[in-house]
Amino acid sequence: MGRAKVGRQLGRDSAQRKSLLRNLANDLFKYEEIKTTEAKAKELKRFAEKIITRAKKGDALARRIIKKDITNKEIVKKLIDVLAVRYAQRSGGYTRILKLGFRAGDGAQVCMIQLTE
Repeated sequence: MGRAKVGRQLGRDSAQRKSLLRNLANDLFKYEEIKTTEAKAKELKRFAEKIITRAKKGDALARRIIKKDITNKEIVKKLIDVLAVRYAQRSGGYTRILKLGFRAGDGAQVCMIQLTE
């Protein structure tokens, strides 16, 4: 008997899903809040919190690992210099998801995911 896979597929293959999460994370770290569907927001929360936890270490290895997922140099710098300092005393819960209602076109649940203060 097989084992259940962790995470949502989001109607994409693994390469598309990885690219989607990387792009959403780039925008989240750049603007500090974005609007997206509930399923994408919940997956992004798992992905982004791991990156922030890695950024808190702040060493060369952490920077190299972050650069695999976040390709924009300014965002990597912001992660290590600004966000890691902001969350230095916090052991998790760096993001918050607020439900905004339903989208008019297809009725999908829309949420805002934002970095906490």
